[in-house]
Amino acid sequence: MSEQYLAFLIGLLGSVHCLGMCGPLAFAIPTLHKGWGFLVWDKLSYQLGRIISYCILGAIIGLLGRQIWLSGVQQAVSILSGVLILLAAFSRLFKFSVGQTSSKLLLPFNKLFGYALKHKANHLIIGIINGFLPCGLVYLALAGALNTGSVNHAVEYMFWYGLGTLPLMFIAGISVGLTSAVFRKRMNKLVPYMMLLLGTWFILRGMELNIAYLSPARAGTAECR
Repeated sequence: MSEQYLAFLIGLLGSVHCLGMCGPLAFAIPTLHKGWGFLVWDKLSYQLGRIISYCILGAIIGLLGRQIWLSGVQQAVSILSGVLILLAAFSRLFKFSVGQTSSKLLLPFNKLFGYALKHKANHLIIGIINGFLPCGLVYLALAGALNTGSVNHAVEYMFWYGLGTLPLMFIAGISVGLTSAVFRKRMNKLVPYMMLLLGTWFILRGMELNIAYLSPARAGTAECR
C-alpha cells in the first residue's frame, strides 16, 4: 500500500510540472459541443486517456520487472534505478545536460497530435496520445513501477500515479489559467528534490539493510543477519 501512496504523491506533486509541460496542449483542445456538461466530460475523458496510457506503460514495464525479479537481480536494478534518478535530479539542480534526444523523441508525437486535432479526434484519444509523450516525470514513475516486481503491481502503481496527476490537470482544464507561471515555476523547483528522495529510497531498498519500510530485507534473509 505504501507504494501506491508514493505513486499518488509523485503524481500529485508532479502535476504542477505536468501543467507547465502538457497544460498548454490540454487547454488548446477545443470542446466540440457547448455547455458545462460536455466540457466536464471532455476534460475527464482527456485525463482518463492519459491514465490508460500510463497503465499500458505499467504493464510493459511490469513484464520487464517480473523477469528481473525472477532472475534475482532486483537488488542491483533497484540501486541502478536510484542512481539514474539521482543523476536526473542533479542534472536539474545543477543545469547540466544528460542527453539531447528529446526533440527527436517528440517528433512522432507532434505529428500524431497534429493529425488528431486536424480530424477532430475526441479527448479520450488525444489523452491516450499525450500519455505516451516522453516525460521525465513519467520516467520517474516507471522507475518505481519497475521495482514492484509484478505486472499487476506495476499497472496499479502507474494507475495511482495517473490518478495523482488528475485533480490539478482537470481543474486547470476546466478553468484555464488556474495557476500563474510564477507559481508553476516555484513548484517545479520541488520536483528534483522529490527525485532525490525517491532515488535515495531506491538505493536504500536495494541495499536491503533490514530497516522496516525504508530498506526491508527479502524474505528469508533477515533471519540470517
